Amino acid sequence: MNAPVLNAPRTVRLNAADNVVVAVDPVDVGAVAEGVTARARVPRGHKMATLPIPEGSPILKFGQIIGFAAKDIAPGDWVHEHNVGMHDFERDYRFAEDARVEEVLPVELQATFQGFRRANGKVGTRNYIGILTSVNCSASVARFMALEIERSGILEQYPNIDGVIPLVHGGGCALDVKGEGYDILKRTQWGYATNPNMAGVVMVGLGCEGFQIGRWKDAYGIKESDTFRTMTIQEIGGTKKTVQAGVEAIKTMLPIADAARRETVPASEILLALQCGGSDGYSGITANPALGAAVDLLVKHGGAAILSETPEIYGAEHLLTRRAATREIGEKLVDMIHWWEDYTARNKMEMNNNPSPGNKLGGLTTILEKSLGAAAKGGTKTLAGVYHYAEQVDAKGFVYMDTPGYDPVAATGQVAGGSNVLCFTTGRGSAYGCKPTPSIKLATNSEIYRRMLDDMDINCGDILDGVSIEEKGQEIFDTVLRIASGERSKSEQLGYGDAEFVPWTVGATM
Repeated sequence: MNAPVLNAPRTVRLNAADNVVVAVDPVDVGAVAEGVTARARVPRGHKMATLPIPEGSPILKFGQIIGFAAKDIAPGDWVHEHNVGMHDFERDYRFAEDARVEEVLPVELQATFQGFRRANGKVGTRNYIGILTSVNCSASVARFMALEIERSGILEQYPNIDGVIPLVHGGGCALDVKGEGYDILKRTQWGYATNPNMAGVVMVGLGCEGFQIGRWKDAYGIKESDTFRTMTIQEIGGTKKTVQAGVEAIKTMLPIADAARRETVPASEILLALQCGGSDGYSGITANPALGAAVDLLVKHGGAAILSETPEIYGAEHLLTRRAATREIGEKLVDMIHWWEDYTARNKMEMNNNPSPGNKLGGLTTILEKSLGAAAKGGTKTLAGVYHYAEQVDAKGFVYMDTPGYDPVAATGQVAGGSNVLCFTTGRGSAYGCKPTPSIKLATNSEIYRRMLDDMDINCGDILDGVSIEEKGQEIFDTVLRIASGERSKSEQLGYGDAEFVPWTVGATM
């Protein structure tokens, strides 16, 4: 009897120049893929060599260097941490070489969604009242205020309000009030207070903290109003009195916030934050490029999208500098890369510390590999601007913001920059959510989509089964418009977002 013929395991070659392929299915020892017999088992999402790679030679994926052979690698070998090393190498930035004037549809041809037009002209996708805190010492009072509002049941009278959210953090004191860390916190607080998804804000402090509310208000010319109030526990006279004062301030805001109504607005009013977390070997093949295709559509419709997480574009930044609209924009990005090199060195770390154990289990070996996949979220359009953490994004098109790679910190900077919708790709299964900005989860593979169905909004794993990147990009774009119009994302349905406000802490805590 003849032995049954087994289907060859599926693999993907991402560029003709690559000397590795990615296993879509597990590749067992002796199995043949791409005409190469596996010498070791290659888990799904991991890499197999298809050519001899001598020690010290570059390993190529996406047509780019993702590392160097730590020893001789033979065709059919599993390529991962045990035989891959990393060192710096020369990159040709070729500033603005691929810059072009992007086509933008006229307003009458742009897609639309239902949003809240604010008095300053910006458009929100949600309608929250936020309780900000100047310092961790006032965090519990902020939570008590929100809890009292929830207990009272008063929100049932105001159906157009999405909720009252306490946005607390662990800093605000014992910091250099003339330093970089203070400036970052100042920008972040201002960005959340003015995010178009906020209809009203109460800011509560202790009173003696380094981050003085009065100084912050003076810096931005902020005036108290019916929808913006500040107070300190020491000035009001203790916890109970401050909670009561905060609750009363919120109650006066409720009818004002509830009067807001959604109206038809163009997709050009969307500022989309791009995030990835729990990445795997499929991220750069499925969800990230599909999200990039959605970004290209959004830019064509006049909107804007923010790529971030500087440690996770390290090694891929030369692909972005070529797309910079001007040399100055490209050089600003490279300066940020140099800052991170210095920052990690001062803290006795290295850039390759970034891939997490979960990333590596999912098939990612080095930060170079992770970065090349992460950068795909940014699509193909011209890089129109580069921003520091939590700076207000005022450009249309594809832009970049400097943030850490840690998802809650990165997303906090993007929301402070004005993002009103967020897309988050994940291969290992991140459980992130955000308020006041809705977060849409994109699974990189069908297995994690099925396993975490309650958390995932879109399955990008079907790209491996034949769905095109363009089709999936359109699906993501359409979903963004629906979520922006009020449909609840999975993370919103689960109640995520109250604990994910995490401003970037830079500098010493004294």
